[in-house]
Amino acid sequence: MDVSAAFGKTLRKYRIKKDLTQEELGLDAGLRRTFISSLELGQKQPSLQTIQKLCLVLDISMSKFLQAVEKELQK
Repeated sequence: MDVSAAFGKTLRKYRIKKDLTQEELGLDAGLRRTFISSLELGQKQPSLQTIQKLCLVLDISMSKFLQAVEKELQK
C-alpha cells in the first residue's frame, strides 16, 4: 500500500468514527466533498495545511493522525 492509500484509509476511518459524511467534513474543513473523496481514494495528496484543517475537524492531533497513517502503511 502506498502512502496516499494509507492516508485515505485513515482519513475515512476517523471521519466515520466522528459520524461525519464527506460533505460535512468538507464543509467544516473548508474543502470540497469531491476533494475529500479523492483523498480517501488515494487519488490526491494533501498539503500540510489541509492535513491540519482535517485534524482540527476530526479532533485529533496531526502527529497522532500521521502515526495512524504510518501504522496503516506497515500492514
